[in-house]
Amino acid sequence: MVKRGLHTRPAVTPERKKFYEKVDPLAVAPLWERLHTIMSKEPRMRAAPHIWKYDQIRPSLMETGNLITAAEAERRVLILENPSLKGETAAADSLFAGLQLIMPGEVATTHRHSPSALRFIVEGNSAYTAINGEKAPMKVGDLILTPSMVWHDHGNIGGEPVVWLDGLDIPLIRSLGTMFTDVYDGGGTHPEGRPPYDNVARFGANMRPMNYEAEGLHSPVFHYPYVNSKKALLELQKADDIDPCHGIKLQYINPNTGAPVMATLDCYLQLIPKKFQTLDYQSTGTWIYSVVEGTGKTIIGENTFEWGPRDNFVVPGWLPHHHVVGSDDTILFSFSDKGTQEKLGLYRERRGNFES
Repeated sequence: MVKRGLHTRPAVTPERKKFYEKVDPLAVAPLWERLHTIMSKEPRMRAAPHIWKYDQIRPSLMETGNLITAAEAERRVLILENPSLKGETAAADSLFAGLQLIMPGEVATTHRHSPSALRFIVEGNSAYTAINGEKAPMKVGDLILTPSMVWHDHGNIGGEPVVWLDGLDIPLIRSLGTMFTDVYDGGGTHPEGRPPYDNVARFGANMRPMNYEAEGLHSPVFHYPYVNSKKALLELQKADDIDPCHGIKLQYINPNTGAPVMATLDCYLQLIPKKFQTLDYQSTGTWIYSVVEGTGKTIIGENTFEWGPRDNFVVPGWLPHHHVVGSDDTILFSFSDKGTQEKLGLYRERRGNFES
C-alpha cells in the first residue's frame, strides 16, 4: 500500500494494471487510482503568490499605445498572468486581472459579456466608463462595475493616458462553460443615458427611489468614487477600532441587499495604520490586491513581497498572509471570490497565530 495524502492508493498489481489498460478505451477510469490526487485534506491552489510591480510594467503598457490601436485590440490590456498558470489567462485559479490602457481621444465600442468585471482606476483622471449609456467619470481610486451582461464602453476625453486594473471572473465562467459575448449594434456605442453620477444619487446615499424593484444579482450602484470611500475609512480611523488581521476593512456592497456588489466578485477597501503589522489571515478565498497609498510588504506563506502605490499582488486561497506597513497610513483595494464561496457554503477562514 502506498500512502499519498489523506487517502491510500491501492497497490498496482499486474492484474490491476492489465484491467486499467483494458478499460481505458471505454473512456472510464478507476476512481481509487485518482482519489488521492483530488481529495486533499486542505485546499491546494495551482496559482502561486506573485506581485506585479507597476513601475516595471508601465513602460511596456505605454508602448502598446503605439503598438496597436484601440479599435484593433478592442480592449488594450496586458494580462497579469500568474507564472504558475502560464497561458491560462488568469491571475489565480478563479480570477483574472489585467492593466488596461486608453489613450487620449480614444473611444472603445460597446459590448457585454457573461463574466462580471470591475475597474479600479490606478492612473489618470480624464476618462469615463459608460454603463447602458450613463457615464461614470474615472478618477484614481474609483471602483466602477461592469456586471454580467450589462452594456458598457469607455472613452478618454482628456490629454493624458488612463490606466485601470481590470478584475473579472473569467476562469470561473470558463470552467462552467457559460461564456457569452455580444457586440452592440454593429460595433457602435450605446446611446447616451442618464447623466453622470445618477446611479450614485439614486442608490448610493442610503436612499432609493420609491417603488423601486431590484433587478438582477448585482448592485444598482456601479460607480464608487474613491473620495467617498476614503472619507469613510478616515472617519472610522478616529474610533481606533482596528481589526488585528485587516486594520479597517470595508466591503463594497449592493445597497439593496447588503450582499457583495456582484454575484461572483467581492470588493474591499482597507486602511492599515502606519507602522502596523497585521496578524496572519488564512481563507479559502483568493485575494488580488492593488496598492492605492502607502508602502509596505506582505508575507504570503514563505514569500515576502514589498510593494508601493499601484503595485498589484495575488494571495491564492488557503495561504496565510499578513501585512507590514511602512511609515505612512496605507490603503489597499482588493477583490476576491469570497462572495461566491459563501453562496455555496464553502468559505472558511482562520485568524491570528496558527500553524498552517
